[in-house]
Amino acid sequence: MGKRKLILAQNAEKQWVEKVQQALPDWEVIFGKEEEKWKDHIKDAEIIAGWKKAMEPYLQSDLQLKWVQAWSAGVNDMPLKELEKKGVTVTSANGVHAYPISETIFALMLGLTRKIQAYVKNQEKKEWHHSNLKLEIHNKTIGILGFGAIGKETAKIAKAFGMKVLGLRHSGKEDEFADAMYTPDSLNSMLPECDFVVVTLPLTEDTKHMIGKEQFGLMRESACFINIGRGDIVEENSLIQALQEGGIAGAGLDVFAKEPLPENSPLWEMENVIVTPHTAGSTEYYDQRVIEDIFLPNLKKYLEGEDPGINKVSFEKGY
Repeated sequence: MGKRKLILAQNAEKQWVEKVQQALPDWEVIFGKEEEKWKDHIKDAEIIAGWKKAMEPYLQSDLQLKWVQAWSAGVNDMPLKELEKKGVTVTSANGVHAYPISETIFALMLGLTRKIQAYVKNQEKKEWHHSNLKLEIHNKTIGILGFGAIGKETAKIAKAFGMKVLGLRHSGKEDEFADAMYTPDSLNSMLPECDFVVVTLPLTEDTKHMIGKEQFGLMRESACFINIGRGDIVEENSLIQALQEGGIAGAGLDVFAKEPLPENSPLWEMENVIVTPHTAGSTEYYDQRVIEDIFLPNLKKYLEGEDPGINKVSFEKGY
């Protein structure tokens, strides 16, 4: 019988690959992001860390696969139904993004309120102009849709600015960093209270197009909208209309309905919009956090015959 096999389908730094190899001295470990590195091994791999779109056709074959560790927090692009049918456990990278994404959220909020994007454009033109700077974020109200690791870290930072924090989570469970907690069915009563609306939710059947024309109509005209969750949580045309007509003051967007954002999208040219290319979670510590904080502890449990429980994906919920 051949060795048990793990595919680490990422171009991780040598030190992290070695840590995985050290945890599996009797296993064959195949690593590398490119398909040619793993395609001849996928049929008999027991664990895959870093699922790739190109792996999906292999699900039609008989596999030895028992567990997939996703390399992102969102798993909506993965073939969850097929993996569930085959009895494969899926764990996500939820939690590794809390620091970089919360920093991005505040970079976008501060960029919009302190006119940073306007001043960068002025600098390019060597134009000394005030640009009508006047807004602050201190003591304002922030509504955070999704109160997982990212939402909670965002709330902690908001408190340092003296902000009132309104949270939204499926369970409605209170949190020490939220002044009030809402559930999805009370979203519309939450939105009029917010100076900033921040989306950190995963994309599921329940959250798709959760924010549309009605919701933008309920927001304050002075409100800024930040989305670092998934583009399809928002009806993008309704967002564009709200920005064009002054229904909201501005938006900081890291995710879009179609990515890359098409060149003909009006969002590119709007002075009250900051566009980033789905990079909010990028960090120098990404691989380290996935491997040390999630994968290796889960691997220890797996080797002991237990379920890898950290960030185990619920197939019913889709995250």
